[in-house]
Amino acid sequence: MPQFEYQIKTASGKQLKGKLSAVDKSTAMEELRKRGVTVFSLKEQSNTILSKDIYIGNPVKNVQFIIYCRQFATLIRAGVTIVDATVILSEQTDSKALRKALQEIHASLLRGVPYSQAVQDHKKIFPSMFVSMIRAGEESGNLEGTLERLAQFFEKQYKTKEKVKSALMYPITVGVLAIAAVVYLLWAIVPQFVQMFASMNAELPAVTKIVLALSSSIQHQWYFWFAGILLLIIGFQVYKRTENGAYWIDYAKLKVPVFGKLIQKSAIAQFTRTFSSLYASSVPVLQSLAIVEDVAGNKVIAGFIHSAGDSLRQGNPLSEPLKKAWVFPPLVTQMIAIGEETGALDQMLEKVADFYEMDVDNTVDRLKSLIEPLLIVFLAAVVGTIVAAIMLPMFSIYSQMG
Repeated sequence: MPQFEYQIKTASGKQLKGKLSAVDKSTAMEELRKRGVTVFSLKEQSNTILSKDIYIGNPVKNVQFIIYCRQFATLIRAGVTIVDATVILSEQTDSKALRKALQEIHASLLRGVPYSQAVQDHKKIFPSMFVSMIRAGEESGNLEGTLERLAQFFEKQYKTKEKVKSALMYPITVGVLAIAAVVYLLWAIVPQFVQMFASMNAELPAVTKIVLALSSSIQHQWYFWFAGILLLIIGFQVYKRTENGAYWIDYAKLKVPVFGKLIQKSAIAQFTRTFSSLYASSVPVLQSLAIVEDVAGNKVIAGFIHSAGDSLRQGNPLSEPLKKAWVFPPLVTQMIAIGEETGALDQMLEKVADFYEMDVDNTVDRLKSLIEPLLIVFLAAVVGTIVAAIMLPMFSIYSQMG
């Protein structure tokens, strides 16, 4: 949508400059006049590469989007119209990308475009689940309740993801520090003993020979190490982008010791929470499954959800294909089966989500208390091996001299 630069004078006499998104210049002028201001100048902004906003990754942070959902729900509950609420929130948000999107959504709303259709044009900011639930809320006349449910959903989803991320970051950080310590020792410390060992003409232990060889390689062939690591990273990223590669990487995540179970529980919580929110908002089941499959975050789980959708189209219960999926424990499939039989599927899914979110919290707390001493031992063992490789020949030589 084109952007227009304007210079205006408010009723209080204050002169302001700004930008406005509109379909054309006349629409932009009409919008400014509705604000009760005097327009001095209005011109379309030239569309160059430098004027375009470039975003890497998600343009809106999870916290910013959660705040938007919560404030939007509060304003609608207070009787503020969607048009006015959009203007208010566009002025309050800290996110540049969200502010720009809301300004364009506001322009669309003034043209009579439904809110669900207006947000659908900004897929990078508003996920498909948000759009589908908003559309269902508009059709049912319960937009306020839908916004409340969305705010709660994104808050719980964010907390669960942060819990898992905090559990994974600690071992990754320690691992990076361990690698940095090893490289420093091999690069700066070990070479100082090479000449001393050579002058002693003593038979070196196997571990010392290995450490000295590694040190020499890192010092003199560092570019091979650098190129090798770079190629591994690039190769992994390329493989990850392929359909087959993404599937097997996600499969490995679920099977990795200790952390695999945590990732699995987190994925189940996200699946059940998302499905419950969509189903409770009267989004059709097959459409809900398609959205859940898209936001599953794991190709293995998405594949099982896709199979469940195909089975459902054939008239089979949703729980039947999920029982054959090894990623879903009996608790999940049994609760879904009960929900189908009693007509309370959304409530059963919500209970499963609550259970696994609490389970993720408890698992993270246990892992933190367990992993910390294990990682300290690992770091000590790695550094200790290098130190031992240096000290063993010296003890051997001193004992011979004695």
